[in-house]
Amino acid sequence: MTWIQKTINLKPRSRGFHLITNDIIQSLPEIKEYKLGLAHIFIQHSSASLTINENADPTVRIDMESHFNHFIPERQSYYLHDYEGDDDMPAHIKASTLGNNLSIPITNGQLNLGTWQGVYLGEHRDHGGIRKLVITLQGEVSRF
Repeated sequence: MTWIQKTINLKPRSRGFHLITNDIIQSLPEIKEYKLGLAHIFIQHSSASLTINENADPTVRIDMESHFNHFIPERQSYYLHDYEGDDDMPAHIKASTLGNNLSIPITNGQLNLGTWQGVYLGEHRDHGGIRKLVITLQGEVSRF
């Protein structure tokens, strides 16, 4: 069993849902060596999230943002945590709702996602900044 762990920085993105599958793959040339395994991806932030969803039609990402803004609105009278702005507490709730990590199978050197699946960064702050991912690969490495 071979283990690798890396921390990568994602460039700052605007609020919304962003496909980051290629960012992850490009930062992991070692994945090509894995015959069978798991990629565990963890975001080190409490106001951004990770999820897997539709990778082809960008309106899905727009609809996801619209739904979460409706489902978890800003400026609610019951929010006590507002020191960092109106978007802060809703960002924490959205991040907890969606989650901070993913486990994706690795098969023959690739993330074994479905045909129409991609990894999303849910950026829930208006100005979230650089986001850090800790990626751990574990599995059986091909010996050439």
